[in-house]
Amino acid sequence: MTTEFLQAVPVLPSQNIERDVEWYSNNLGFSREFGDGMYAGIRLNEIWLHLQWHADTPEDPLLGGSVVRIFVKNIQTYFEALVTKGVIPPDKLRLNTPWGTHEFGLYDLNQNAIFFVEDL
Repeated sequence: MTTEFLQAVPVLPSQNIERDVEWYSNNLGFSREFGDGMYAGIRLNEIWLHLQWHADTPEDPLLGGSVVRIFVKNIQTYFEALVTKGVIPPDKLRLNTPWGTHEFGLYDLNQNAIFFVEDL
């Protein structure tokens, strides 16, 4: 079965999730779809952004590498292909997460976090 790539969702750093959700809502017309004080998803028509809280300290920089979540169907096929290439170890696939996904992640050469996610 082939992996079908559906969409990419940027994850933006935030020092205050509630403040930033309100700003995106009031100024750009986004609506809150899910989240809490640490992580939230907002949407404008078919465009999604995720906001993730960061402390803005040297250990948890606000403006560190970016995060992208790429949503797919049939994640296992793509994951196995990357394991075969030696791109990712075989123990990195997280199945049936508490938030309802199968997913794995890796860093690119610039320390950007790339996550591949399949909603259950």
